Order: sequence, then C-alpha cells, then structure tokens
Amino acid sequence: MKNTRRYAVYGVIAAIVVAIVAVAVIKIIGREEKAAPLPVVTVEPVKESDVNIYGEYVGRIRAQQFVEIRARVEGYLERILFEEGTHINKGQTLFVIDRKVYRARAEKARAQLNKAKANALKAERDLARIRPLFEQNAASQLDLDNAEAAYESAKAEESVAQADLTQAELTLSYTTVSSPIAGYISERSADIGSLVGPSGKSLLATVVKSDTVLVDFSMTSLDYLKSKDRNVNLGHRDGTDRQDSYVTVTLADGTQYPHRGVVDFASPQVDPSTGTFSVRAEMPNPEHALLPGEFTKVKVLVDVRTDAIEVPAKAIEIEKGGAYIYVVRPDSIVERRFVETGPELGNSIIVERGLAAGEDIVVEGYHKLRHNMKVRPVPAAPADSIK
Repeated sequence: MKNTRRYAVYGVIAAIVVAIVAVAVIKIIGREEKAAPLPVVTVEPVKESDVNIYGEYVGRIRAQQFVEIRARVEGYLERILFEEGTHINKGQTLFVIDRKVYRARAEKARAQLNKAKANALKAERDLARIRPLFEQNAASQLDLDNAEAAYESAKAEESVAQADLTQAELTLSYTTVSSPIAGYISERSADIGSLVGPSGKSLLATVVKSDTVLVDFSMTSLDYLKSKDRNVNLGHRDGTDRQDSYVTVTLADGTQYPHRGVVDFASPQVDPSTGTFSVRAEMPNPEHALLPGEFTKVKVLVDVRTDAIEVPAKAIEIEKGGAYIYVVRPDSIVERRFVETGPELGNSIIVERGLAAGEDIVVEGYHKLRHNMKVRPVPAAPADSIK
C-alpha cells in the first residue's frame, strides 16, 4: 500500500515536471518566433506608360538609283572623260565613240532632205502653173491630176527625208554617252580602242545614286497578321491615324547609324516559298556611310502601346505552369500571381494581363518567398540614383 502511494506521488511529480518543461519550451519557441525578422523584399509600384515595341531583322542596303551606262551604237571607243569612283553630274559626258560613220550618215540624210525639198518646191510651182491653165481650158484634167500627184509625192518624199535626218542625227548623238543621273560612277568596263555597242561590249560603267538608300528586309506572315492590330503603319496608307513606322540600322562596327528611315512599302502578298513578305524603308545617306549591297541589322518600330504595363524582367519567374510575379498587398502579405507576358523590351517585359497600375511588385528577394507570407517591403532606389 505504501509503495502504491509512493508511485502515485512520483507520477504526480513527473507530470508536474513535464508540464513545467512543456510550458518553458512553448515560451522559448514563441519568443524565437516572435523574434524572427520578416523577410525584406524590394518593391516597385506598377506604372502605365506608352512604349515603343521594335522588331529586329536582317536587311540589305540598296541604292535608290542604279543605272547601267551602255553603248547604244557600235564603234570604237575614242575618249573616256571621267575619273573612276568620282561623283558625276546629270548629263555629264562620260564616253565618246568614233563619230565618223554616223556623221557621214547624218550629212547624207541632210542632203537627201535638201533634194526632197527642192523637188517638192518644183512640184508646187508646176501645180501653181497648171491650175490657171486648167481653168482656162488650156490644160486637160489629166495634166492637173499629174501635177497634183507629183506635188503630193514630192511632199511625202520630203517627210521621209526629214525622218531619215532625224534618225541619223539621233544615232550620231548616241556616240556621246552621258549620265542620266547624278551619282558615283564605277570603274570603266571598256578601254579606249575597244569595239563597243550591241555587237561588242555594251556595258561601259554603272552610276549609283546613294545620297538616299533603300533598306530591304523580310517579315514573317505572322508579323503581317499581328500588324493588323498594331498602332503603326507598315508601308500601307490606310487612311487611319496610325503612326508611320521607322527603322534604324547598325553599322559594320556595331554602332547605330545616326539617321533613321521611314517604312514606305510593304508587299501586299506573302512569298509562299519563304513564308515572308518584303518590306522597304527609305533612309538618308548624306555621308555615304551605307554602301549599297551590304547587309545590316535593322531595328523596326512594329507597335506603339498606350498605357502599357512594363515591369523589370528580373521580377518574373517562369515555370511549367506559366509566368508569375509576387505582388505585395497593402497588409504586407505577398501574393503569388500568374500573369500573361508580352514582348520583351531590353531588361523589361510587357505584362498583358494580371497586373494593375498602382500595385507593388517584388523585384528583389522573391526567391525566399511563398504565397501568403508576410514581408517587410522596401521601396527600390530610383534608377537615376544608382551609379
């Protein structure tokens, strides 16, 4: 009996000790939890702004005008009146072909014309004499008809001779080859003494006008479909208030060309073999830094978004379920929210759906967060204060 009472006392004492220890442990854990600091995160407010969206493509520079200088008549090249690679003016004489044969033909045609004029004058005088005689019954109807026919034939021969002279003089003028445009001329393709012309070497040189150049590039058919909903005009004047698209190009050394061009043409159909459609931009080239034929990187304005939500790319996490971002509520509780992303703009991304202007998003420190966790938000430093 004594042992039973003793064991009961020991049990009560053990229970009291366990209870005291449990209470102490709970207090210690509570203090630790109470003392544990909240995660510090850097936040930025979501803002709406107008943003320009660009696309990058590979383009090729093309001269605004590229003219082949060819010999239109056959003959031996006598003179070359330009320096290769220099700027020439419109109408400037470049080549002179042997003129002797063509000058002789022109002189012969002129003589034939003079002869035809003399015959026409004689026929006119004969007709003038016959008419009064016919009226006085001193000449027959046949005489009058013959005189009129001779006059008409002489006038026709005069017209033929005039046309022959015009053609001969025009052919003679082709022996002097001039430039139809102003621009830079290439090296010559024929030397003095060479037989040039349709049966010889026809191409003599080329002239390139590159004060303004054209930039050709191709866009995909998907780009074309998307362009229907865009706020820029890709070469088609549709009568709306869309903004005209423009392009910038990158030079061979990686620097950006200081001038920009306007997209003035977009093909109305897609090439079925490539799935792309051609786009062209006109760009000033006063310093001739852009050379026709070279390839370059083209940056094209493809859309202008008004009141768009743009967030730092580092604030967005990507997983199999989609893209999400942590939003800090006014009570400092973070919410893991899935969003629909749009185009990338350098270090930023457009958010199409899921965010509203004025909300605070986590831009740093989100790796240690979980949904519905309480945090201590710290505003991000202004961009202009970061050196």
